[in-house]
Amino acid sequence: MPLYELLSAERVAIMVEPGDRNTVLDVAARMLCDGNASTAFALRASLGERERLASTAIGHGVAIPHARTPLFENSRGAFLRLAQPIDFGAIDGHPVDLVLAMAIPEHHVQQHLQLLAELAERFADNGFLDRLRTAPNVAELSYRLLDHVRRSAA
Repeated sequence: MPLYELLSAERVAIMVEPGDRNTVLDVAARMLCDGNASTAFALRASLGERERLASTAIGHGVAIPHARTPLFENSRGAFLRLAQPIDFGAIDGHPVDLVLAMAIPEHHVQQHLQLLAELAERFADNGFLDRLRTAPNVAELSYRLLDHVRRSAA
């Protein structure tokens, strides 16, 4: 599954006051569930469980919180740029300001691993990260993120 199929402009946001990791996970869960409170509560629990196993921060200010869940038939993602970097427990010690949260159906084990590998590669590109960090607003951030993803898949 191409990464661009996970994301939509409606699931890209800039958090002006991110607070802490729990707040970011709460917002990500709501975005992934399109605002459905009961589904978001369940997904938030799954994201938190995964985060307690080990930080999903991959370094360079990027985190990829993710959970396998029975809540959805298809994988989905939400992207958050944090106005103020927060501690996410990254192994490199850097705070996180770019978050791509994912909800993957439980039965998509291989897809889950492939997506994580693809994301790690994409978010290792410093030029790409700089473009995301310098987008002046959410519309431009969405364009830069989704345009890059579409071009990379072509």
